[in-house]
Amino acid sequence: MSSEDSLTPRQREVLCAIVEAYVETGEPVASRTISKRRRDSLSPASIRNVMADLFDAGYLEQPHTSAGRAPTAKAIRFYVQSLAAGHRAVVDLGQFRADLSGEDTLAGRIERSSHVLTEVTRNMGIAAAIPDSSQTLDQVELLKLADRRVLMILVTRDRMVRDRVVNLTEEVSQDDLNSIRNYLNVNFSGWKLSEARQELWRRLERESAAYDAMLRRLHVLYTKGLLEMDWAPEICMEGASNLVGLDLHMTREKTRELFRALEEKKRMLQLLDRFLERPTGEIGVYVGLGEAHPAMQALSLIGVKVTLSGGMFATIAVLGPIRMDYQRVMAAVQQVGNAFREANS
Repeated sequence: MSSEDSLTPRQREVLCAIVEAYVETGEPVASRTISKRRRDSLSPASIRNVMADLFDAGYLEQPHTSAGRAPTAKAIRFYVQSLAAGHRAVVDLGQFRADLSGEDTLAGRIERSSHVLTEVTRNMGIAAAIPDSSQTLDQVELLKLADRRVLMILVTRDRMVRDRVVNLTEEVSQDDLNSIRNYLNVNFSGWKLSEARQELWRRLERESAAYDAMLRRLHVLYTKGLLEMDWAPEICMEGASNLVGLDLHMTREKTRELFRALEEKKRMLQLLDRFLERPTGEIGVYVGLGEAHPAMQALSLIGVKVTLSGGMFATIAVLGPIRMDYQRVMAAVQQVGNAFREANS
């Protein structure tokens, strides 16, 4: 057997049964255990022969001197693929959809989603909303402050609000700021931010801003970052403590390294970006994250990317041990992802 395609139907069934038994107990699985789980009359001896073939092909390992076998990362990847191709479980999320819709802010919905993933899966729940250059402008507000300062407020169609205080070299009246605000909202509301900035710069160049007081002030605000999207992603991670009680076969130092890595939001965003490069709405499962960080070798990441209104996307994910209930976690991630998309549309 050189590939998964070469597995016989019986080998596939036995392998999936071994993975499920291992997920339930965390102990190496014996042939007699699999024989009892099957409805047919396949004997323990026949199952041992199948397990021997799976062992030779790299799907099973023998962690102890006992007769039991444990699935390798290769086996779990095969099992996950079989789940993706077949029927997926439905998880009861209680009042989650209603609670999510009741949240007024994107940050609140992110926090709620992370929390429910943690509660349902007993692993680490992650939710992140990541803006990009295609966010859509709703409106701009400009307010005069003391000492030649201006508060620039930017609101996008996905209900995200960001503000910035800038310093000017000359005084500007609130009436002048109102004129600039009206010009921007009339001409660019509904535009993608990147395209609005590009078009605004083109108009400023064409209209010769130096000869028009309003355009001259608009040019100054443009150079100060007007219509510029510069905010960081919103991310919430909850449940890292759930990993403490797991037997991940790590030294104390490795455990400390793991938790230091989990505390770095930038690293986690890079992890999501690197390991969830799948089409929007499609579940991604990555078994063994040693490539991201050596301390994450015994962890798996399950997540889905969803598109939100206004040019944002969100990632809903669960980080947990390789030995996790993949069927339940995949279902929870998919359902939370769908609810998050609906609540933000």
